[in-house]
Amino acid sequence: MSLTEMRIMKYTKIACAMALLIGGGVVANADNNGNKSTNKGNYVSKVWNPDKGDGTYVNPIINADYSDPDVIRVGEDFWLTASSFCNAPGLPLLHSTDLVNWEIAGYALPRLYPLDFYSRPQHGKGVWAPSIRHHDGEYFIYWGDPDFGVFMVKASDPRGEWSKPVLVWEGKGIIDSCPLWDEDGKAYLVNSWAKSRSGFNSALTVSELSADGSKVIGDPVLVYDGMPDGNHTVEGPKFYKRNGYYYILAPAGGVAPGWQIALRSRSPYGPYEAKTVMAQGKTDINGPHQGGWIDTGTGDHWFINFQDKGAIGRVTHLNPMRWVDDWPVIGVDKDGDGCGEPVSRYRKPVTLKKSVNKNPQESDSFGSTTLSPQWEWFANYDPTSFGYATPYGYFRLYGHRMSENFANIRETGNILTQKFPNDTFTATAKVTMSANGDRQQGGPVVMGRDYSRLAIESSGNNFIIKQITCIGADEGKPEGAVTVATLPATRVNCEGPAKTTDIDLWTRVTVDKKGMARFYYSTDGKKFLPSGDPFKVREGHWIGARIGFVALQPGKDRGWLDIHDFKIE
Repeated sequence: MSLTEMRIMKYTKIACAMALLIGGGVVANADNNGNKSTNKGNYVSKVWNPDKGDGTYVNPIINADYSDPDVIRVGEDFWLTASSFCNAPGLPLLHSTDLVNWEIAGYALPRLYPLDFYSRPQHGKGVWAPSIRHHDGEYFIYWGDPDFGVFMVKASDPRGEWSKPVLVWEGKGIIDSCPLWDEDGKAYLVNSWAKSRSGFNSALTVSELSADGSKVIGDPVLVYDGMPDGNHTVEGPKFYKRNGYYYILAPAGGVAPGWQIALRSRSPYGPYEAKTVMAQGKTDINGPHQGGWIDTGTGDHWFINFQDKGAIGRVTHLNPMRWVDDWPVIGVDKDGDGCGEPVSRYRKPVTLKKSVNKNPQESDSFGSTTLSPQWEWFANYDPTSFGYATPYGYFRLYGHRMSENFANIRETGNILTQKFPNDTFTATAKVTMSANGDRQQGGPVVMGRDYSRLAIESSGNNFIIKQITCIGADEGKPEGAVTVATLPATRVNCEGPAKTTDIDLWTRVTVDKKGMARFYYSTDGKKFLPSGDPFKVREGHWIGARIGFVALQPGKDRGWLDIHDFKIE
């Protein structure tokens, strides 16, 4: 008998007993620092921290894909939301007290509506360009779903439970909606249009909204057509009122090469004057695009917007803003023409509350019975087939049952992922792959329109390590696989009909400055061996590339991947 076979037999009885107690997972209650969860307290990133500690900050303030951000201040608190498209939960809520240091506070949309439609991946659809507002003691978020219309949710406490979505305006192509409550009690909704559904774009319309914000009660009025002014692809409007003027702040010119405009009128229905108020100019910050104006309550004015950085996604910038002759000037206006340029480094805002250094959560020791807020799925969470948090220091991810015509994992809803946290990073995780049949697999994935993944695949009492890559996944192209190694199982549990075969491994993904990802594996967490070839990272459908985990199974018998620890460095 080989040493490996003796080792497998030695652990069989122990593993069976443990399986009865904890369902086959390996207990890992603490991380290497003795903390039960790396997400308690203020999380400080090891890969991107914009606060320089000397009263200045650098852009981006969040170097991750929070596309189409909108922000408000309520008292001393700032709240930010962003597009989430088909990822669930949707409508992320981020909190800050200084506009530079942010944390993920939760989500306003636990499941996407309609529920049945988003029970499976709908890449590129879902929550487009939301707006957040505070009115009459309540928080409101509006967004346009290009296939169904404008939805709204509200809450008295942004960290608490939000209402179920209300369909404010049914129709196709209605996107990027933002409300405005006027002093006379009337309310209005501005929106843009998706050409893919409506047949036109570069147009903004304003409709009257019921006083409670629950439904559109007037026909839309075309208040601005950007084409005659050269402001093609006007979208993402935000509605404000100041000094008797109605303002619509909106991007134009396309996501990557575009600029920011301001529209001004004495009536919500126009006519509006237009002016470019921020553009790339001589900077290396392309497309200063879509965002929101914030008054800090101290006399400071700022603008949060995004920059398209390709594979990493649309990252969040903070730019100073001032008012000149009742026009906003965003960024630094070096030549005095009323159009600013985005800043790379600047003084921090003067706010009502002291700063605390923190960043959006990334690493996770899975020390909680609820999934940490950085994680999302590619469809509405289904507890019967996606997986579960546990009290044992791991998350159990179940295998997706592959369809009869399986081509690639774009069909898979239970891919557990988070946004890229930076242009370069290393992600390391300890995992246990458990199988009760051949060809069950799981492992880390770098997901986009193209993707690559490290698959730990069962084969008898062995596991085959493969790099599986799909170029053109968004076009339905099939996967290709390269075998890297074959390893013996760490344990064989409960011989007989209940038999499962386990392997404990450490996996690693690195992403370099050229956007190349590489996979590694280790049997001891110390020596990591390269697995396959470098992979060129590519963005997803309207989103940046994502890092996470996927598990698959060819038949009804269920395998799973236990993720014990995940560290971003």
